[in-house]
Amino acid sequence: MRRTPKASSVVRDKKDDTLTAMRSLLLFAVSAATIFAQIPAQNAEGIGIGHVHLMTSDPDAMTKVFVDALGAVPGSSGSLKTLKLPGLFIMMFKGTPSGGSNGSSANHIGFVVQDYADIKAKLAAAGAKQVFDLVPNKQLMVEVLDGVRIEVFEDKALAKSPVQHHHIHLSVPDPEATRAWYVKMFGAEAGSRRNLPAAMFPGGEVDFIKATAAKDAPADAPIVAPTKGRSIDHIGFDVKDLKATMERLKAAGVTVDSDYRDMTQQIKLKIAFVVDPVGTRIELTEGLAGQ
Repeated sequence: MRRTPKASSVVRDKKDDTLTAMRSLLLFAVSAATIFAQIPAQNAEGIGIGHVHLMTSDPDAMTKVFVDALGAVPGSSGSLKTLKLPGLFIMMFKGTPSGGSNGSSANHIGFVVQDYADIKAKLAAAGAKQVFDLVPNKQLMVEVLDGVRIEVFEDKALAKSPVQHHHIHLSVPDPEATRAWYVKMFGAEAGSRRNLPAAMFPGGEVDFIKATAAKDAPADAPIVAPTKGRSIDHIGFDVKDLKATMERLKAAGVTVDSDYRDMTQQIKLKIAFVVDPVGTRIELTEGLAGQ
């Protein structure tokens, strides 16, 4: 004879199922927030890769590219709007850039992805223009709005998320010397990628490729343009102690574009700007890690 469950038991089971579902959703939300908020740990000098800041004619359209194609999550730091990707923040301000990232010292940003074909299709749907296949069906360079170059390459073993920041690629006249500067000033480790110089930070890297002058360029023209005013206006590192870091960099003769400012009331950050020897504008922040 089949026994009918008591009403109280049925209600209790439904409550248990609801609580289990709620716990699962909460755990998923916490996990996702942790992944997308996480930027790499800081090195022994207290410095780690933090963000890339874009100048764009249409911030809404640029945001849509990163959200739709790369899965970025919109966020904020006080009044400052951000896009969170595992390993990197993307920030932007509205303006008409003087040129795309190609031709400036900050040539492109690179991401490693689980599924190359999927991300390639999403980039195309978002209006990205293919520049070239670096490795067919494996590695791609595209240009999005305002000539921002993005590299993606596949790693099926990527575990934590479908897309993760991998590198910032600088085009410079002397890759070895520029790497040495990043090693000395920011405590990076000297490394390489595809037999080219790289400055290694926890969870990410700055790669260097040799730039050559354009055929029709004047003899006195710089080989690459400074980044200020370009579509990749500047790159960013987050530091543990910005005031002390700035004092050390100034003592070492680093060019200061904008000295230490406490902007915690406005954007929850302390900030400063320096410039590397080839004209790459670099924002140093304190407080981005953990957001």
